Amino acid sequence: MPYQTFQGSLDARQLRIAVVVSRFNEFITEQLAKGALEALEKHGCLHENILFVKVPGAWELSIAARAIAETKRYDAIVALGAIVRGDTPHFDFVANGATDGLNRVGLDTGVPIAFGVLTTDDMQQAMDRAGGKSGNKGFEAAEAVIEMANLVRDLKGSL
Repeated sequence: MPYQTFQGSLDARQLRIAVVVSRFNEFITEQLAKGALEALEKHGCLHENILFVKVPGAWELSIAARAIAETKRYDAIVALGAIVRGDTPHFDFVANGATDGLNRVGLDTGVPIAFGVLTTDDMQQAMDRAGGKSGNKGFEAAEAVIEMANLVRDLKGSL
């Protein structure tokens, strides 16, 4: 007996996607944003279907993401930030808050949210993940959200 199988595609031609970017550690987040926009363009997302929003830091990503998700005008959201460990527990609070907040927005609204927030021990690790030797996590997050937006749309239309 064959299973009914669903998998989202990387076709972004019919999608409206918001990209929310933290300005804190902007040297890194700019590179993540470039990667995300490159992925959206590569997969056919029209420029007029992309909303680009900047927030002060990773902590604020979830508030902006919720405001966007609640409009019901966007199929998915890419959240981008860079949290670099310091000498105090502040890193843990911000990383946990950003993670939990974005997860909650996605679960509460049903809008797929890609977690493109780097949580690194040092700036070199962040640079490596923002277009360096480890690729660009912004690009990867955008591809993941395209796939999830299509998957959610297909599931809602078929089940």
